[in-house]
Amino acid sequence: MDNGRLMGEWIEYIAARAVLGFLGLLPRTLARFAGVQAVRVLYLLRPPLWRAAHWNLKLAFPEWSAAERRRVIRGVIKQVGWMAGEFAHFPDYTRENIDRVVLLDGFENFAAARERGKGVLFLTGHFGAWELAPFAQALFGHPLHFLARPIANGRVNALVNRYRCLSGNQPIDKNRSARAVLTILHQGGTVGVLADHNSSREEGVFVDFFGIPACTTSGLARMALRTGAAVVPGFLLWDPAIRKYRLRFDPAVELVRTGDDERDIQENTARFMRVVEDFVRRYPDQWLWVHKRWNTRPPGEPPTYPF
Repeated sequence: MDNGRLMGEWIEYIAARAVLGFLGLLPRTLARFAGVQAVRVLYLLRPPLWRAAHWNLKLAFPEWSAAERRRVIRGVIKQVGWMAGEFAHFPDYTRENIDRVVLLDGFENFAAARERGKGVLFLTGHFGAWELAPFAQALFGHPLHFLARPIANGRVNALVNRYRCLSGNQPIDKNRSARAVLTILHQGGTVGVLADHNSSREEGVFVDFFGIPACTTSGLARMALRTGAAVVPGFLLWDPAIRKYRLRFDPAVELVRTGDDERDIQENTARFMRVVEDFVRRYPDQWLWVHKRWNTRPPGEPPTYPF
């Protein structure tokens, strides 16, 4: 590694530590406020982010006005900024105080799925303070493993994972996940999967998302069909009425099994995406619109994004 790159990685690491340390020293309310201001500046300084957000909202809600799109994007900025503040305060959250921040909703659905004894695949997405979902679940007494793509900067990756794992969870390298996930599920464990982002053609299948073919990870369906694990939708959503997050569990998704492996993978992946889309439609200002969800296209189809 050349000296310039090494220096850059150290600067990134020191900056990440400084930000987490600063936000962690602030009271939670101020940390969330500071997080919003930081995300707002980042959003304005990164044209690809706001271009993707506006374009995605045009695709998903073509009937919306520009003002409606801007309102939703302001909500997304607020949610991501709040998550930064929450993440910095992970060392402060315990089994005794987590219910001041997160309320379990529909936990009986998760419990029923776990009682099947074949493991649980936690179908989730980039909603609200999504990093808080598995962290809180562990503090409520139900730790899990979660798939995560490693951050390129190894020092930053280790720092982030240290915070993520303070409540007892364990990460699984998304690039080397198959054997580890199978082992955990056979032991009756739980694995969290963020399944709402764009995948490569090699890793995914095309299913409709807001009526547009979107390349979506097929791994979740493959693992569920192979192991018999229950796929339980679970999303962390901010509830302004109670000023807490709700960690909402829905009943396990009923899997299609026709005996045709590829057809079953396609149909079950489509079912999972319909669950995600339903939540996005209900809480559009809490989903991460800045990601190019429709970036990978079927062969011969032109690019979705003109930038």
